Amino acid sequence: MQDHTIERIQQNPKFQELVRKKSSLSWLLSIVMLVIYYGFILVVAFSPATLGQSLSGGVTTIGIPIGILIILSAFVITGIYVRRANTEFDQLTREVVEDAKK
Repeated sequence: MQDHTIERIQQNPKFQELVRKKSSLSWLLSIVMLVIYYGFILVVAFSPATLGQSLSGGVTTIGIPIGILIILSAFVITGIYVRRANTEFDQLTREVVEDAKK
């Protein structure tokens, strides 16, 4: 690409909006996932008996469904990002590309 085209794209308000929105969403979702993961690790480290309690007097403990929920939360967070990327971010990207062709 020509330097002039790159500079024009970088100065495009829609491009700056796209970068800002993608960055803020990425940071937010990353922080949420880190809190979930590290929160679980902290519970394991400082209160393992909490996760070791039986659900109904059987073999299954509270830790099993919590672990499953942690894994499912990763899928949900990924789905949130993909949905935003496929709708809002793709539309902004198309607009930036169209503006760059002018």
